[in-house]
Amino acid sequence: MYTPSRNLLSFYIAGFQFWDGALALEQLKAGARLDLVPEFDNPHDPNAIAIYYEGFKLGFVPQDCNEQLAIMLFFGHGDAFECRVQQVAPDRSPWHQVRAGIYVVDSR
Repeated sequence: MYTPSRNLLSFYIAGFQFWDGALALEQLKAGARLDLVPEFDNPHDPNAIAIYYEGFKLGFVPQDCNEQLAIMLFFGHGDAFECRVQQVAPDRSPWHQVRAGIYVVDSR
């Protein structure tokens, strides 16, 4: 039987090196839940979606893959998605230290 993947997007967190990423890096583990916060008034990108972990702003969903997700969040469908840490690699360059994924939430 065919089972579709729940994973919609997979990406390195954009801007990780410019926000609180270094402060939260030791706490981040694969599978940790991340919060998505739309920043529709962001002057650089009206589709900007910030990523937070326990009050730390880690960065953003990359601009090249945030448009459809921003539309869904704008119209109140944020409950249909979750963001989770997929990989943490402290020894890599700051812009490749944390990989995250957007998943469709099971409605059951």
